[in-house]
Amino acid sequence: MIKIFDTFIIDLNYIIYPIVYIIIGLISYHIIKNIINKITGNKKGIKKHQQQKVNTVRIIILNIIKYIIVILVLLAILSVFGINVKSIVAGLGITTAIIGLAFQDLAKDLIAGVSIITENQYEIGDTIEVDGFMGEVVFIGLKTTRIRNFKGATKIIANHNMDNIINYSLHSSLAIVDVGVSYEDDLDKVEKTLNDLADELYNKIPKSKGKMQILGINELSESSVVYRIVLETLPMAHIEVERILKKEIKQALDKAKIKIPYKQIEVHNGK
Repeated sequence: MIKIFDTFIIDLNYIIYPIVYIIIGLISYHIIKNIINKITGNKKGIKKHQQQKVNTVRIIILNIIKYIIVILVLLAILSVFGINVKSIVAGLGITTAIIGLAFQDLAKDLIAGVSIITENQYEIGDTIEVDGFMGEVVFIGLKTTRIRNFKGATKIIANHNMDNIINYSLHSSLAIVDVGVSYEDDLDKVEKTLNDLADELYNKIPKSKGKMQILGINELSESSVVYRIVLETLPMAHIEVERILKKEIKQALDKAKIKIPYKQIEVHNGK
C-alpha cells in the first residue's frame, strides 16, 4: 500500500512540477513585459520615427525574452523527468541550446532581425516593398516581419528572406501636379495666380512640408501649356496632397477665368 502511495506521489510530481514551471514562466514573462512596456511607452516630446524605432526594439527584446523563458522552462521540466540538463547546458552552452531547440532557420532569422534594427533598414510604421508586395510594417518579430497593404492583406515574411527592400518612409515624398492652360491665356496671369495660391496654401495643407513650388512650363502639348507644380510632403502622403492640390488649383484657375483645355469632339451635320 505504501509503495502504491509513493508511486502515486512520484507520478503526481511529474504533473504538478511541469505545470508550476509553466505558470512561473508565464508570470515572469508578463512581469518583464509590463516593465519593458512601461520603460519604452509613448513619451511626450519624442518624435514619431524615434518612437517607432523604440517600439521595434521593444518587440525584438520581448521576443528574445520569450524564447529564453521557453527554453528555461523546458530545461526545468526535463530535469523533473531525471534528464541531466546541466550537462546539456555545460556541453553546448545556453545559446547553442536555444538555437538547437528552435531549429537552424531561427538563428538566421535572429541574425537578420538584429541586422534590420542596427542598420535601420525599416521600422514599425514604415511603408516598404518586398518582392512586389507594398505595405506598412505592422510587426517585427524574432523570426518574421509582417507587412499589411492598403487592402488589408498581411504578408508574413521570414526575416532572413527580407532582402531587396524598398523603404518609402526614410525620406519625404513629393506631390507632383501637372496642369495645362490654354495657349490663348496670358501666361504672366497664370503664373501670378499659381504663385498667389502657393502663398495662400502655405502651411495649410495637412501632411505638407514647406511651400508649393511652381517649376514653370513643363510641356507644350498639342492643346495646352503644361505647368509643373510640386510640394514636399511627409513620407507616402504625396497622393493625398496631390488630390488636395488639384482641387485648389482648379478652383483658383476658375476664379481667375483661366481656361483648362479638355478634349472635345465636334460633330458636323452635313447637308
